[in-house]
Amino acid sequence: MNGTAQTRWSYRLKLALGFALLTVGSVVMLAVALVTAFQARRFYTERMASPMGRWILRRLGIRVVVHDQPPDTGEQRIYISNHTSTLDLFVLIGLGLPNTRFFLAGFLRKLLPLGLIGYLTGVIWTVPQEFPVKRVAIFTRAERILRRTGESVYLSPEGKRVATGEVGAFNKGAFHLATNLGAPIVPFYIYIPPAIDPGMSYAAQPGQVDVYFKPAIETSDWQLADLVANKEAVRDRFVAWHDEHHGD
Repeated sequence: MNGTAQTRWSYRLKLALGFALLTVGSVVMLAVALVTAFQARRFYTERMASPMGRWILRRLGIRVVVHDQPPDTGEQRIYISNHTSTLDLFVLIGLGLPNTRFFLAGFLRKLLPLGLIGYLTGVIWTVPQEFPVKRVAIFTRAERILRRTGESVYLSPEGKRVATGEVGAFNKGAFHLATNLGAPIVPFYIYIPPAIDPGMSYAAQPGQVDVYFKPAIETSDWQLADLVANKEAVRDRFVAWHDEHHGD
Protein backbone atom coordinates (compact mmCIF):
# COMPACT_ATOMS: atom_id res chain seq x y z
CA MET A 1 0.00 0.00 0.00
CA ASN A 2 1.49 3.36 -1.05
CA GLY A 3 1.67 6.46 1.15
CA THR A 4 -1.37 8.12 -0.42
CA ALA A 5 -3.54 5.06 0.13
CA GLN A 6 -2.32 4.72 3.71
CA THR A 7 -3.18 8.36 4.39
CA ARG A 8 -6.63 7.91 2.88
CA TRP A 9 -7.38 4.81 4.93
CA SER A 10 -6.01 6.43 8.08
CA TYR A 11 -8.32 9.40 7.59
CA ARG A 12 -11.31 7.16 6.94
CA LEU A 13 -10.56 5.30 10.15
CA LYS A 14 -10.42 8.58 12.06
CA LEU A 15 -13.75 9.63 10.57
CA ALA A 16 -15.29 6.28 11.51
CA LEU A 17 -14.04 6.66 15.07
CA GLY A 18 -15.42 10.20 15.18
CA PHE A 19 -18.81 9.06 13.94
CA ALA A 20 -18.79 6.25 16.51
CA LEU A 21 -18.07 8.80 19.25
CA LEU A 22 -20.94 10.98 18.05
CA THR A 23 -23.25 7.99 18.08
CA VAL A 24 -22.26 6.89 21.59
CA GLY A 25 -22.25 10.49 22.80
CA SER A 26 -25.74 11.13 21.46
CA VAL A 27 -27.08 8.07 23.28
CA VAL A 28 -25.39 9.12 26.53
CA MET A 29 -26.73 12.64 26.07
CA LEU A 30 -30.23 11.27 25.57
CA ALA A 31 -29.91 9.24 28.78
CA VAL A 32 -28.81 12.34 30.69
CA ALA A 33 -31.66 14.32 29.12
CA LEU A 34 -34.17 11.74 30.27
CA VAL A 35 -32.82 11.91 33.83
CA THR A 36 -32.91 15.72 33.78
CA ALA A 37 -36.36 15.86 32.12
CA PHE A 38 -34.85 17.64 29.08
CA GLN A 39 -34.30 20.78 31.19
CA ALA A 40 -30.50 21.11 31.06
CA ARG A 41 -29.80 22.36 27.54
CA ARG A 42 -26.67 24.27 28.57
CA PHE A 43 -25.22 21.17 30.21
CA TYR A 44 -25.85 19.07 27.11
CA THR A 45 -24.27 21.76 24.91
CA GLU A 46 -21.33 23.02 26.96
CA ARG A 47 -20.41 20.00 29.05
CA MET A 48 -21.18 17.15 26.66
CA ALA A 49 -21.32 18.26 23.01
CA SER A 50 -18.41 20.71 23.28
CA PRO A 51 -15.87 18.11 24.56
CA MET A 52 -17.03 15.74 21.81
CA GLY A 53 -16.28 18.37 19.16
CA ARG A 54 -12.81 18.98 20.58
CA TRP A 55 -12.10 15.24 20.84
CA ILE A 56 -13.00 14.65 17.20
CA LEU A 57 -10.72 17.47 16.07
CA ARG A 58 -7.85 16.04 18.11
CA ARG A 59 -8.39 12.62 16.52
CA LEU A 60 -8.09 14.33 13.13
CA GLY A 61 -4.83 15.94 14.22
CA ILE A 62 -6.41 19.42 14.37
CA ARG A 63 -5.30 21.81 17.10
CA VAL A 64 -7.60 24.80 17.69
CA VAL A 65 -6.17 28.00 19.14
CA VAL A 66 -8.73 30.56 20.30
CA HIS A 67 -7.76 34.23 20.48
CA ASP A 68 -9.53 36.84 22.63
CA GLN A 69 -12.75 34.93 23.33
CA PRO A 70 -14.89 37.30 25.44
CA PRO A 71 -15.84 36.22 28.96
CA ASP A 72 -19.36 35.08 29.76
CA THR A 73 -21.14 38.16 31.11
CA GLY A 74 -24.63 36.72 30.84
CA GLU A 75 -25.65 39.18 28.11
CA GLN A 76 -27.44 38.03 25.00
CA ARG A 77 -25.20 37.95 21.94
CA ILE A 78 -25.45 37.22 18.24
CA TYR A 79 -22.33 35.27 17.31
CA ILE A 80 -21.39 35.19 13.63
CA SER A 81 -18.42 33.83 11.71
CA ASN A 82 -17.22 32.92 8.25
CA HIS A 83 -18.01 29.42 7.03
CA THR A 84 -15.67 27.73 4.58
CA SER A 85 -15.10 24.16 5.67
CA THR A 86 -16.60 20.97 7.06
CA LEU A 87 -14.23 21.46 9.99
CA ASP A 88 -16.21 24.54 11.05
CA LEU A 89 -18.99 22.48 12.62
CA PHE A 90 -16.64 20.74 15.04
CA VAL A 91 -14.73 23.96 15.74
CA LEU A 92 -17.99 25.74 16.58
CA ILE A 93 -19.23 22.95 18.83
CA GLY A 94 -15.86 22.78 20.54
CA LEU A 95 -15.86 26.50 21.41
CA GLY A 96 -18.55 25.97 24.04
CA LEU A 97 -20.14 29.38 23.43
CA PRO A 98 -22.01 30.23 26.64
CA ASN A 99 -25.78 29.80 26.72
CA THR A 100 -25.91 29.69 22.94
CA ARG A 101 -28.19 28.01 20.44
CA PHE A 102 -27.03 27.28 16.92
CA PHE A 103 -28.56 27.73 13.50
CA LEU A 104 -27.50 24.77 11.36
CA ALA A 105 -28.45 23.55 7.90
CA GLY A 106 -31.48 21.30 8.11
CA PHE A 107 -29.96 18.47 6.06
CA LEU A 108 -27.55 17.74 8.94
CA ARG A 109 -30.35 16.40 11.11
CA LYS A 110 -30.70 13.48 8.71
CA LEU A 111 -27.45 12.20 10.23
CA LEU A 112 -28.92 10.48 13.25
CA PRO A 113 -26.26 11.34 15.87
CA LEU A 114 -26.18 14.99 14.78
CA GLY A 115 -29.96 15.16 14.57
CA LEU A 116 -30.38 13.82 18.09
CA ILE A 117 -27.64 16.04 19.52
CA GLY A 118 -29.18 19.02 17.72
CA TYR A 119 -32.61 18.29 19.17
CA LEU A 120 -31.26 18.02 22.71
CA THR A 121 -29.13 21.17 22.44
CA GLY A 122 -31.87 23.29 20.89
CA VAL A 123 -30.45 23.70 17.39
CA ILE A 124 -32.57 25.83 15.06
CA TRP A 125 -32.63 24.02 11.73
CA THR A 126 -32.70 26.16 8.61
CA VAL A 127 -33.69 25.65 5.00
CA PRO A 128 -31.96 26.98 1.84
CA GLN A 129 -32.55 30.48 0.52
CA GLU A 130 -34.77 28.97 -2.16
CA PHE A 131 -37.52 28.67 0.45
CA PRO A 132 -38.01 32.27 1.65
CA VAL A 133 -41.42 31.74 3.27
CA LYS A 134 -40.11 28.86 5.37
CA ARG A 135 -37.00 30.85 6.31
CA VAL A 136 -39.09 33.79 7.51
CA ALA A 137 -41.14 31.44 9.67
CA ILE A 138 -37.98 29.86 11.10
CA PHE A 139 -36.42 33.20 11.98
CA THR A 140 -39.69 34.52 13.42
CA ARG A 141 -39.95 31.49 15.69
CA ALA A 142 -36.26 31.82 16.64
CA GLU A 143 -36.77 35.45 17.63
CA ARG A 144 -39.68 34.50 19.88
CA ILE A 145 -37.55 31.84 21.58
CA LEU A 146 -34.59 34.17 22.06
CA ARG A 147 -36.76 36.97 23.46
CA ARG A 148 -38.28 34.57 25.95
CA THR A 149 -35.08 32.86 27.05
CA GLY A 150 -32.48 35.62 26.70
CA GLU A 151 -30.16 33.05 25.14
CA SER A 152 -27.42 33.92 22.68
CA VAL A 153 -27.36 32.45 19.19
CA TYR A 154 -24.76 31.54 16.58
CA LEU A 155 -25.32 31.63 12.83
CA SER A 156 -23.18 32.15 9.79
CA PRO A 157 -24.47 34.88 7.49
CA GLU A 158 -22.30 33.68 4.64
CA GLY A 159 -24.24 32.22 1.76
CA LYS A 160 -22.92 30.18 -1.15
CA ARG A 161 -19.39 31.12 -2.16
CA VAL A 162 -18.99 32.61 -5.59
CA ALA A 163 -15.41 31.36 -5.91
CA THR A 164 -12.94 29.41 -3.84
CA GLY A 165 -11.10 31.57 -1.35
CA GLU A 166 -13.48 34.53 -1.41
CA VAL A 167 -15.97 35.70 1.20
CA GLY A 168 -19.44 34.93 -0.06
CA ALA A 169 -22.48 37.19 -0.06
CA PHE A 170 -24.07 37.68 3.36
CA ASN A 171 -27.68 36.77 4.12
CA LYS A 172 -29.82 39.16 6.16
CA GLY A 173 -31.10 36.81 8.87
CA ALA A 174 -28.42 37.40 11.50
CA PHE A 175 -28.67 41.18 11.10
CA HIS A 176 -32.46 41.15 11.21
CA LEU A 177 -32.29 39.23 14.50
CA ALA A 178 -29.65 41.54 15.92
CA THR A 179 -31.68 44.62 14.97
CA ASN A 180 -34.93 43.35 16.46
CA LEU A 181 -33.33 42.04 19.64
CA GLY A 182 -30.90 44.94 20.08
CA ALA A 183 -28.25 42.37 20.97
CA PRO A 184 -24.58 42.99 20.13
CA ILE A 185 -23.02 41.04 17.31
CA VAL A 186 -19.84 39.20 18.31
CA PRO A 187 -17.94 38.29 15.14
CA PHE A 188 -15.11 35.82 14.92
CA TYR A 189 -12.95 34.68 12.05
CA ILE A 190 -12.02 31.02 11.60
CA TYR A 191 -8.68 30.69 9.84
CA ILE A 192 -7.93 27.28 8.37
CA PRO A 193 -4.63 27.23 6.44
CA PRO A 194 -5.13 26.15 2.82
CA ALA A 195 -2.73 23.23 3.31
CA ILE A 196 -5.10 21.55 5.79
CA ASP A 197 -8.48 22.94 4.70
CA PRO A 198 -10.74 20.20 3.29
CA GLY A 199 -13.29 22.71 2.01
CA MET A 200 -16.63 20.94 1.74
CA SER A 201 -14.99 17.50 1.72
CA TYR A 202 -13.76 15.51 4.72
CA ALA A 203 -10.10 15.15 3.75
CA ALA A 204 -8.57 17.51 6.34
CA GLN A 205 -4.87 17.35 7.05
CA PRO A 206 -3.36 17.68 10.54
CA GLY A 207 -2.49 21.20 11.59
CA GLN A 208 -3.61 24.27 13.49
CA VAL A 209 -6.86 26.20 13.16
CA ASP A 210 -7.05 29.69 14.66
CA VAL A 211 -10.25 31.35 15.85
CA TYR A 212 -10.00 35.13 16.21
CA PHE A 213 -12.74 36.85 18.20
CA LYS A 214 -13.23 40.46 17.15
CA PRO A 215 -14.67 43.44 19.04
CA ALA A 216 -18.43 43.33 19.59
CA ILE A 217 -20.61 45.42 17.28
CA GLU A 218 -23.32 47.40 19.05
CA THR A 219 -26.75 47.21 17.43
CA SER A 220 -28.92 49.03 19.98
CA ASP A 221 -29.42 51.94 17.59
CA TRP A 222 -29.83 49.87 14.42
CA GLN A 223 -32.98 50.27 12.34
CA LEU A 224 -34.49 47.80 9.89
CA ALA A 225 -34.33 50.51 7.24
CA ASP A 226 -30.54 50.23 7.41
CA LEU A 227 -30.47 46.43 7.34
CA VAL A 228 -28.69 46.03 4.01
CA ALA A 229 -26.15 48.77 4.74
CA ASN A 230 -25.32 47.27 8.15
CA LYS A 231 -25.04 43.79 6.64
CA GLU A 232 -22.62 44.99 3.99
CA ALA A 233 -20.57 46.98 6.51
CA VAL A 234 -20.06 43.85 8.60
CA ARG A 235 -19.25 41.79 5.51
CA ASP A 236 -16.58 44.35 4.63
CA ARG A 237 -14.93 43.58 7.97
CA PHE A 238 -14.85 39.87 7.16
CA VAL A 239 -13.37 40.59 3.74
CA ALA A 240 -10.62 42.63 5.43
CA TRP A 241 -9.95 39.84 7.96
CA HIS A 242 -9.86 37.28 5.16
CA ASP A 243 -7.36 39.37 3.19
CA GLU A 244 -5.27 39.90 6.31
CA HIS A 245 -4.99 36.21 7.14
CA HIS A 246 -4.58 35.00 3.56
CA GLY A 247 -2.05 37.66 2.67
CA ASP A 248 -4.06 39.22 -0.15
